[in-house]
Amino acid sequence: MTWTVKSFVLPLVLLSMWWLQEGAAACLCAAVHLQTAYCDADVVIKVTVKGKTSGDFGKPTKYDVKLIKTFKGPKRGFDAIYTPSFPAACGVTLTKGVDYLITGKLAPDGSLHITLCDFIAPWKRLCKTQKGNLLKGYKKGCDCKITRCTSLPCKISSRAECSWTDFVMRSDNRQQAKHFACIKRRDGSCTWYSGGASSRWGFGGL
Repeated sequence: MTWTVKSFVLPLVLLSMWWLQEGAAACLCAAVHLQTAYCDADVVIKVTVKGKTSGDFGKPTKYDVKLIKTFKGPKRGFDAIYTPSFPAACGVTLTKGVDYLITGKLAPDGSLHITLCDFIAPWKRLCKTQKGNLLKGYKKGCDCKITRCTSLPCKISSRAECSWTDFVMRSDNRQQAKHFACIKRRDGSCTWYSGGASSRWGFGGL
């Protein structure tokens, strides 16, 4: 390798390392309740990953998917999902053959894009209550705000909020994340409803 080539490659490597470090520093995602992810997303779908096409440097990775069910989003459906090519840039790694719940945003061209800050989970990891609330419960609570409580006493700023206390209750079962939806009552206030209440909405064989 000549000195000229070396002088070109070394800065490029250093630049790439700096870019990845900057991306890692920028990819900070707070835990999000599935209801909040549902309400904030443009698209919420269940898919099976069929294949992957890695993007060139700076271009997104493309995952080919088979759409199983649309919970929110355009009726036309999707056969591809895009994500940044590097985890350091908040890129998501999906496994071929696995069913996923995907929440994501639409690009101006109508394509679906996801990052680590979206709610992405293997379908089998969702509990029965979460699957049921995807059909109707979470949608009914989009006028409510779920506020993370990280220290006691937990406080809310309005009646239209539910305090998410899983972070201070030290429960491995994550009761509110898995088994509750924050729903607005007739008086305008919001409160947690358990799976027992949401089960009347049905699970549709999910």
